[in-house]
Amino acid sequence: MDEPELDALVLADWRRRIAELYARVRSMTDAVDAHALWRRTREELYREHPASPVPAERRAGFRALHFDYDPSLRFVLPLEPRRAPSAPAASHGALELPVSTGQPRRFDRLGRLDVPFAAGARSLTLFWLAEYSGGLFLAFRDETNGHETYGGGRYLLDTGKGADLGGDAARGTVVVDFNFAYQPSCAFDPRWSCPLAAPENRLDLALAAGERIA
Repeated sequence: MDEPELDALVLADWRRRIAELYARVRSMTDAVDAHALWRRTREELYREHPASPVPAERRAGFRALHFDYDPSLRFVLPLEPRRAPSAPAASHGALELPVSTGQPRRFDRLGRLDVPFAAGARSLTLFWLAEYSGGLFLAFRDETNGHETYGGGRYLLDTGKGADLGGDAARGTVVVDFNFAYQPSCAFDPRWSCPLAAPENRLDLALAAGERIA
């Protein structure tokens, strides 16, 4: 996502704190405790940090909403097929994702994550941001959008901004935990510019996990 005009050191501090939070989450062995830490810390940042996407006049009373933690929605998934981010993308692997405001952003398709939901397997595409900083990017839409969650979808991974649940590079796996799904910044204030979920990552399920807005 693109940030509005903010002090560079303030933005750097926001990103540093997000990265530190996810590092703590990855280090914890109890997923429920890790999720509670994530919820609590993000709410504090939303409420108190000057780079919060929540408009300044709403921060003091801000309270984050979440679905209850559901352990059945945490997965360690192989990426198929696997391709190194530094390798040239095939022409069919590139995609310009729409953004909430502004010009589309170019991403490369890395491969498919097959998610074994209780209702049946669904596939999500894992992307790599095709810009200087790079980073894994995974956004999705589901049947909660426009009701309990932001209409443009939610994010699971944005490693360029520190949102990284982990994985095993040697085994080619990625941790996907829908309990850590979060609203993009444009859900709080339209002045932010956020890439939206790709059409191929639109799920025909209602995933009651992660952040909610109602």
